[in-house]
Amino acid sequence: MAEQIRIGTSGWVYPHWRGVFYPADLPQKQWFVHYARVFDTVEINSTFYHLQAASVFEHWGQQAPAGFLYAVKASRYITHIKYLKECKDPLETLLNRASLLGQALGPILFQLPPGFSIDLSRLESFLALLPEGFSYAMEFRNPTWLTDEVFALLERYGVVLCIHDMPPLHVPLRITANFVYLRFHGDVNHAGDYPPETLAVWAERMQAWQRQGLAVYAYFNNDAGGMAVRNALTLKQLLGQAS
Repeated sequence: MAEQIRIGTSGWVYPHWRGVFYPADLPQKQWFVHYARVFDTVEINSTFYHLQAASVFEHWGQQAPAGFLYAVKASRYITHIKYLKECKDPLETLLNRASLLGQALGPILFQLPPGFSIDLSRLESFLALLPEGFSYAMEFRNPTWLTDEVFALLERYGVVLCIHDMPPLHVPLRITANFVYLRFHGDVNHAGDYPPETLAVWAERMQAWQRQGLAVYAYFNNDAGGMAVRNALTLKQLLGQAS
């Protein structure tokens, strides 16, 4: 069976999506049900700002339909405050909570801040803490990290390089693990619209990765104006995925 290409958005609770993606009269508590009828994955962004209680993760796991997967964005306490240093306890807490999603748990994303430049020893010490049994993606926002030495470290620990387009970075299409993790930010303000011809190029790349036996996760983070859902739907159509 071929690995799946999963298309979704970074978060699903955006008030400005009412009347754009969600019906105007649909109560917010029913938004996830509506979302999950269209997409088979979502990236949980709110965990970056605040790690929710165990009961919230349990609820998320229970509400997910069969085959649906959540990607979980790691707390900024790990990436933006601790800068990956001495993170054993907060990492354990994060993974314990994420595990409550059960069969609905997909990759764990670590997004490093733009001001955090390359530190190979710090990165390796952190990667060594990551337990088996999870899928991990690392998103770098500082160009100094985009080196062969970093990519080799990611490969050694089975962590995927997050391929993204946040300006001004140019992240190479380097695959460092057994899946692909893509983030489409639009621009620095999470706005912008991807034209169909651009998405068609990405569709071809995703299908090529799939033929190589790689699962693909792709999330649109350009939530402004509901562009994320529009672009995600266009990409699904280009891939021949019925909504």
